[in-house]
Amino acid sequence: MLTRRHLLRRAAAGGVLAASTSLLPAWARSATAGNKGIFETRGNAFDLTIGHSAVEIAGRSGHAITINGTLPGPLIRFREGEKVTLKVNNTLDEDTSIHWHGLLVPFHMDGVPGVSFPGIKPKSTFTYEFAVPQSGTYWYHSHSGLQEQMGHYGPLIIDPAGPDPVQADREYVLVLSDWSFEHPHKVFARLKKDAAVYNFQQRTAGDFLKDARENGLGATLADRASWGAMRMSPTDISDVTSAVYTFLINGHATEDNWTAIFNSGERIRLRIINASAMTIFNFRIPGLPMTVVAADGLNVQPVETDEFQIGVAETYDVIVSPTRARPFALVAESIDRSGQVVATLAPKAGLVATAPLLRERPTLTHRDMGMDMSSMDHGSMAGMDHGGMGGSAMSGMDHSAMSGMDHGAMAMPASVPQGHDHRMGVGVDNVAMVQVSRIDEPGLGLESVPHRALRYSQLRSLTPNPDTRAPSREMEIHLTGNMERYMWSFDGVKLSEVTGPIIFHEGERLRVTLVNDTMMTHPIHLHGMFFDLVVGDTDHKPRKHTVTVKPAERLSFDVTADHVGDWAFHCHLLFHMHAGMMQVVSVVPRGAAARADDPHREHTPSATPPTDEPPPKEAPMSGMSHEGHR
Repeated sequence: MLTRRHLLRRAAAGGVLAASTSLLPAWARSATAGNKGIFETRGNAFDLTIGHSAVEIAGRSGHAITINGTLPGPLIRFREGEKVTLKVNNTLDEDTSIHWHGLLVPFHMDGVPGVSFPGIKPKSTFTYEFAVPQSGTYWYHSHSGLQEQMGHYGPLIIDPAGPDPVQADREYVLVLSDWSFEHPHKVFARLKKDAAVYNFQQRTAGDFLKDARENGLGATLADRASWGAMRMSPTDISDVTSAVYTFLINGHATEDNWTAIFNSGERIRLRIINASAMTIFNFRIPGLPMTVVAADGLNVQPVETDEFQIGVAETYDVIVSPTRARPFALVAESIDRSGQVVATLAPKAGLVATAPLLRERPTLTHRDMGMDMSSMDHGSMAGMDHGGMGGSAMSGMDHSAMSGMDHGAMAMPASVPQGHDHRMGVGVDNVAMVQVSRIDEPGLGLESVPHRALRYSQLRSLTPNPDTRAPSREMEIHLTGNMERYMWSFDGVKLSEVTGPIIFHEGERLRVTLVNDTMMTHPIHLHGMFFDLVVGDTDHKPRKHTVTVKPAERLSFDVTADHVGDWAFHCHLLFHMHAGMMQVVSVVPRGAAARADDPHREHTPSATPPTDEPPPKEAPMSGMSHEGHR
């Protein structure tokens, strides 16, 4: 007899249900029947159980932490403005939690242990209750330890209270993720010992000969010497690659051929969620244009494109209208192009789309390191030693010496404000001397593709921004790290060394500028608030909760501090956050004085340089356990 338990187990393993679909509710049907391929639960009261499950991925058996026994967790669906109750039962032998990513919930319902609530203890139950003033495509995941990497995530859709401005004949939810058969703590430990342990795409002798033919022997030698002096690799795009990851769509590997069914001429809405732990994806459907209609859950003015880069934790809704009855490949390729996952959009079950070949892996340049001097005022460089420079390459620089450089004193283009400083030391191995706006670039590796690739600068909110005031205060935050030691931080201060939260004042309008001093792309997420991405002088700025910041990029967003409480602010690359790239934003009530220990109150740097020593044993801010939770 097929029990519900057996059905859940089969669904989690990607199996096809053999029972007659007439005997089963619609949500239990196989993906090959043309449904969403994810277990769905609707209403205003939900029961969720967090537990251990055996799963089968690409023919291999593994162990997952799941919600209601499925990977990903069930699709939760409710209506805008409706009060919902979500009862979470923790059957694990460790604490757990659920964060409702992008939802404007009361801060004590946000689900971040040590920041907004204590966490859900083993063998206990916690009930979330809230109503949200929004609709769109979102997701949920654990904010405890590294559980998210083990499968603790799922999609969430909020239907609008009124008519939906986006009309479609059918829709599919596509949850992109990365799966590892290695325990995430083992993966993290390996990264701490050797950050390049999973990078098998290093440059070879063949690459050297090719570059020498194209650029000349002298320039190629200078380039190699420069990267060697910096102890960095231009192929270091992703920390964790397909060497350890199997990439998934709705819990299915490419071999499973997850299939979405369509009829020719239909308008199909694809709700695409990047629920991976560490993988930024490039998403495309070769031969089928996409019209972007929503970003991070909120509607945008339609933009037609052929490919887009989707950072970890971002969501995009697109409309496609296939006019030919043939299979199309749904392709999610990792940013470093070490691997991909392919599903099928087809007129009937059983068809398999042709998976495209992996494209040539991208490489970083000195521009990505913030060292492209071509845009700088060369008059300000009169005192610098140019002997080691060849073109834009700083081949003579002793990169290790940069840890003691005065960031505020560095030569900057005239358009870049000076005066901000941040901690230097072992936790910071690079400073972007040349910060550039990359808002009009499509994402690392997509600059020269032979088709349209989406850029943030193309996005415009469908409706006017709710707050169009000019910012009354500005704040600059640097994304910092030491790749060799695998240390990550904001302004050179990792979470365990933070002395106080970042202060926002209730009701204020402020501009936050992020400067990426690292060679990696970072998806940065602010809990509790949407922010308006500064893409020009417009009252229709795209409103987002997560933004990917490219290497050496200077990017700004405006935010209205309208939700009092403590909110997590972090890089959504799981291991970067786990290593310390996280802080807390406290929105204090009107009239409350800013805390003296706020490192961003007067743009002053902290006095004590960071070290690799363990943090002192003192009461963490807001009850936060720095090392025990994300």
